[in-house]
Amino acid sequence: MPRSKRYLEIKKLIDKNKTYAPKEAIELAKKTANTRFDASIEVHCRLGIDPKKGEQQVRAVVVMPNPVGKAKKIAAIVTDKDQKATKDAGADLVGGKELIEEIKKTGKINFDIAIATPEMMKDLAQIAKILGPKGLMPSPKNETVTTNIAKTISEIKKGKVSFKNDDTANVHQVIGNVSLPTEKLLENFEAFMAALRRAKPASSKGIFIKSVVIASTMGPGIKVQV
Repeated sequence: MPRSKRYLEIKKLIDKNKTYAPKEAIELAKKTANTRFDASIEVHCRLGIDPKKGEQQVRAVVVMPNPVGKAKKIAAIVTDKDQKATKDAGADLVGGKELIEEIKKTGKINFDIAIATPEMMKDLAQIAKILGPKGLMPSPKNETVTTNIAKTISEIKKGKVSFKNDDTANVHQVIGNVSLPTEKLLENFEAFMAALRRAKPASSKGIFIKSVVIASTMGPGIKVQV
């Protein structure tokens, strides 16, 4: 697909042979944003793992210091006794077995993230085929199965995100929008990179983070020092 004239012009601002310091890369990504909307700033990391090996899968969570985009709509699937406290904590959609039945019947999903208490997981299995393909099935690994609903909701509202590698051994993560000040984007970048390093599988040998690129949505990639 041919690139637009504007894209080719802004790409000239980036030295393809240079690896930039994180702050400089973020500033360049903001400067070369190529959309009329408030684009996202994305981090793309190539990892030294074998994605075909289960023990080398990378999956973790991080609470960003600053907002990463629009507020996520949270669905909380809890027992009747927990529903009032869950609503008070700020969940956008709260329910139990009746909510599971509604999703099962309609297949409709009008939320961005689902959390659940452990005792509801057996019932949630009924809609795993609906939630799973969309990455919405609550899981202990990404801390969306929890006994502390209020804390989990608070962290998600603040900017808690989960990430995992794809089939090509890459991890992609949004760290904020172009409108977010550079310093705050840098704080999010550093928090994400620290969480990624902590998530290195024990069986992964050699260089774990092979390369990092920062870009705005639809903007050119900028190589980053790691």
